[in-house]
Amino acid sequence: MHLKSSSFAILIALFASSTAPFISTGVLSVSMRVFAQSTNSLKEEADRFFEQGNQQFKTSQFQAALRSYQQALKIYQSIKDRKGEGKALGNLGIAYRSLGDYKQAIQYQQQSLSIKRAIGDKLGEGQSLGNLGLAYDSLGDYKQAIQYQQQSLSIARAIGDKLGEGQSLGNLGLAYDSLGDYKQAIQYQQQSLSIARAIGDKQGEGASLNNLGIAYRSLGDYKLAIQYQQQSLVIARALGDKQGEGASLNNLGNAYYSLGDYKQAIQYQQQSLSIKRALGDKLGEGNSLGNLGNAYLSLGDYKLAIQYQQQSLSISRALGDKLGEGQSLGNLGGAYFSLGDYKLAIQYQQQSLSIARAIGDKQSEGKSLGNLGNAYYSLGDYKQAIQYQQQSLSIKRAIGDKQGEGASLGNLGVAYYSLGDYKQAIQYQQQRLSIARAIGDKLGEGQSLGNLGIAYKSLGDYKQAIQYQQQSLSISRALGDKLGEGQSLGNLGIAYYSLGDYKQAIQYQQQWLSIARAIGDKQSEGQSLNNLGYALLNSGNPKAAEIHLRHAIAVEESIRASLGDNDTFKVSIFETQARTYRLLQQALIAQNQITQALEIAERGRARAFAELLAARQQSSSAPPNINRIQQIAKQQNATLVEYSIAWDDLYIWVIKPTGTITFHKVDIKETKLGNIAKDTRTAAATLAEGRGVANNVITNLVRETRSTLKTTTDNAFPLETTEKVRPLPLGCRGNSCLKQMYKLLIQPIATELPTNPDSRVIFIPHESLFLIPFAALQDENEKFLIENHTILIAPSIQVLELTHQKRLKLQQTAQANSVLIVGNPTMPKVSPKIGEPPEQLKPLPHAETEANIIAGLFNTQPLVGKGATKAAVQQQISRAKIIHLATHGLLDNIDEPGIPGVVALAPSGKDDGLLSANEVLKLKLNAELVVLSACDTGWGRITGDGVIGLPRAFISAGTPSIVASLWQVPDESTAFLMPEFYRQLRNNPDKARALRQAMLETRKKYPNPSDWAAFIFIGEAE
Repeated sequence: MHLKSSSFAILIALFASSTAPFISTGVLSVSMRVFAQSTNSLKEEADRFFEQGNQQFKTSQFQAALRSYQQALKIYQSIKDRKGEGKALGNLGIAYRSLGDYKQAIQYQQQSLSIKRAIGDKLGEGQSLGNLGLAYDSLGDYKQAIQYQQQSLSIARAIGDKLGEGQSLGNLGLAYDSLGDYKQAIQYQQQSLSIARAIGDKQGEGASLNNLGIAYRSLGDYKLAIQYQQQSLVIARALGDKQGEGASLNNLGNAYYSLGDYKQAIQYQQQSLSIKRALGDKLGEGNSLGNLGNAYLSLGDYKLAIQYQQQSLSISRALGDKLGEGQSLGNLGGAYFSLGDYKLAIQYQQQSLSIARAIGDKQSEGKSLGNLGNAYYSLGDYKQAIQYQQQSLSIKRAIGDKQGEGASLGNLGVAYYSLGDYKQAIQYQQQRLSIARAIGDKLGEGQSLGNLGIAYKSLGDYKQAIQYQQQSLSISRALGDKLGEGQSLGNLGIAYYSLGDYKQAIQYQQQWLSIARAIGDKQSEGQSLNNLGYALLNSGNPKAAEIHLRHAIAVEESIRASLGDNDTFKVSIFETQARTYRLLQQALIAQNQITQALEIAERGRARAFAELLAARQQSSSAPPNINRIQQIAKQQNATLVEYSIAWDDLYIWVIKPTGTITFHKVDIKETKLGNIAKDTRTAAATLAEGRGVANNVITNLVRETRSTLKTTTDNAFPLETTEKVRPLPLGCRGNSCLKQMYKLLIQPIATELPTNPDSRVIFIPHESLFLIPFAALQDENEKFLIENHTILIAPSIQVLELTHQKRLKLQQTAQANSVLIVGNPTMPKVSPKIGEPPEQLKPLPHAETEANIIAGLFNTQPLVGKGATKAAVQQQISRAKIIHLATHGLLDNIDEPGIPGVVALAPSGKDDGLLSANEVLKLKLNAELVVLSACDTGWGRITGDGVIGLPRAFISAGTPSIVASLWQVPDESTAFLMPEFYRQLRNNPDKARALRQAMLETRKKYPNPSDWAAFIFIGEAE
């Protein structure tokens, strides 16, 4: 996170001209004016251009200032005014530095220095050396920066220039601050302050006080930082120095931000922003907007945080300020990181990294690499995270950035901790601790102590863990760092919980909660409430746990509500919140409140999906209470079966059409449910050779499933996960998988399911259970579930209600009457792997046969071969009542932002022939039924919000009924099953029953489940 401080680096000679400002309305070329004007008039015009550049620079019009300085430079050179030439060159260097073009800045300052040395201008020479030092400081070359500032200081002392001496000392302080040597930085700023006071330089005094405040903030002494900034502010206001006042207000905001007082930080940043806008200081305005964005991010207002960062980014780009642009991009990456959208975070950090490298900003490059490492860490790619942190560490060591070096070491420790290498983690944290203590970085010291405590807790050394957390807590309190204090208290609570001391654990979590509420930290408030609920539940007080967990959910839902209608953000952030809903279910069931637990189970799934559908259909998005749930079961005339995985237990509710609700709890403590679910899907698909691109089906299924399945775990109390990636061979094979899953999922409720095979059973799975081919589950008599029941799938009971409402609206309007049938398009080219050349997908001749047969049933013409283009499909799709797509389905973009999944169509014109789920989401469909007769169309990225894939996109686009597949379906048997489905549908309007009969008929000819069990029915049956 880049907090943009307003330090007072002395840009010497910027306002050297005493000529009154003059805005020229027309400029003749220099060559013409030489003959028409005297040298004096030309010098006056050059001075006017120079002063015009100064005024433009003051209001952040850097490009305009460059043009004015260039005009002045041309005239000075034409009249051989060496002093003016050196002055213009120096200011050009200053302007380029402000634009982030440090190499160009250095070139101009070098030219300016040469001229000043040639004409014996010692004062000017010292000024150029100082400005060169500032340019190298911006490049991250702090040693070179210090050398130049030392030379500037020597000249100032030699010629008795006390003003210049004070400025050089201040700039040396800034260079040492960048190096992380805060004690040395403070010494130089103190010397600069003494000189300013001695010569009565009030502006210089204010600058030194401001810079001292920045140094103490870097040290973690926020209270002293605030005292210095307040003194600087008083001087700026007394002088009427609005620029200085805005800078002091900005830095006060940063200091309060570091204290965790985000509301106070925002007040100061707003005042600073007002001043900068009044002055026309666009650069300062962008800085304040960025800092406001950081403050709102910490308050949990992600939407507003992103808006401020976007405004900051726009200003930086308009100014051509590459440094600011890179920082804003990095801050946007930080905001999306906090939202859990790590892919988008990585994109922004990559852009920030590119800019840093382009302008040679080594410090920002190191930060961007570190942030990329953090993003990959959150994605669970710890090896990639370590690589980025190592690169970041190398840069920070090379430029002598000790604080940055410590941060990289700490992040490496965190990554190794997550890999389970606690000893290595401890070594890295110890190194960070040593650096923090050596440079007086109290904040870094506290963080490393806290991380050491976490590592020792994982080693089972709880006493050592508590000692480290206590030390971390002491530092946070000494600094006044409320955010850090709260985190330390929370970690102490976790340590005491591990010791079985629930009373102490609860006390610490309550203290964390108090701090989180005091500073307005919504995210920490939700976490501490969650942890309190967890501790209370396990200490045998489920009622108190319920109260805190309900408060936690209220906080978490308020955070989600702030995201507006952004479905992607809501899905991402829910991954960090789902644990609370599961804990509350446990607390309610412990009190035998079975129906209330069902309400929470329903409230804690597919929330983003339900809100998206409700918004598009202008319906209520409120989660259903128990009465509505019973009404929906009656409305559907179906038995609803809702599952919820609660770590060691599997909860199952059965809601009958009569409204009767029963509950079952299955002990899965010794069962790796996620692995069995994956293996069941894989075993059922074993013999499939289908409409997909993989050659080795089994390997591909296992690789794809296990790389995309995410387990919701309690991040604050790291519970043992029930799912770990395992290599082949499978844990079970063939029918044994199908029987094992039947025993877990169906046998406990078998007597409550309807005895009539035509009666509908709607399963609402949870997490990994979305992988299960329910139709293929086998009882002890080897009967498949589809033989006894008509099966449907729904993401949630509320989504089921919303699809029902959509079906009724479609029947009332009857806008669509055509049938769109696609089969075996001329295949597009796709890359088998990232970086490999694209290859054309194999044709599917049976898919074309399938399309022709189905088209005959509807007396229409299918789109096949070259005619099945993406453009043709998009032209017809909104008018179709039924959409049938028999082609390849791909999940190559499963980890990308938005919804993964594409359908292969024939390319034409400029398009690639791939219809993506994100494109479908933007359509307005009127189809009552979409059949995705392709591979892997029924699943995607499994989240707490359900499966994010093609069915979600088609339902959101307006279709209430979907048929999709769970694996790479065989071409031949699918070409038999699908026409049979439509034949059955002609005789029976119940689509789920039609699919059941088609499966049973297909099974007679193709008995292996891989040939008929992949397809699932989602949504409305009628």
